[in-house]
Amino acid sequence: MSFSYPKKEKLKSQKLIELLFSEGKSLSVYPLRMVYLKTEFDEDTQFKTGVSVSKRHFKSAVDRNRIKRLLREAYRLNKTVHFNNISSCYALMILYIGKDGTDFDSITLKMNELLAAFSKKVD
Repeated sequence: MSFSYPKKEKLKSQKLIELLFSEGKSLSVYPLRMVYLKTEFDEDTQFKTGVSVSKRHFKSAVDRNRIKRLLREAYRLNKTVHFNNISSCYALMILYIGKDGTDFDSITLKMNELLAAFSKKVD
């Protein structure tokens, strides 16, 4: 696995997102929450991941987009460490459930904890 986050790894299918939230399992490390579902994809990708930030807690689109950029970057840098030994396909949605802003170092630390907990749970 490389340190990239290409288009084929992004979760964009509305049907898959609805299925993920209706049937998926959840894992939480405050201020992050991950909803995951074991599935199969047509492409040769192993994971499809999306990120989301609540409009209720962050009214300004600038703030939401900044946190989403931080989440994607932390995921991109840490996925190779935790996902190398997982052979199944998963759809993932990472939600920011905190109520205040944050910085990159704390997001990276929490993302590491979340991905470690996920890889431990699915093994």
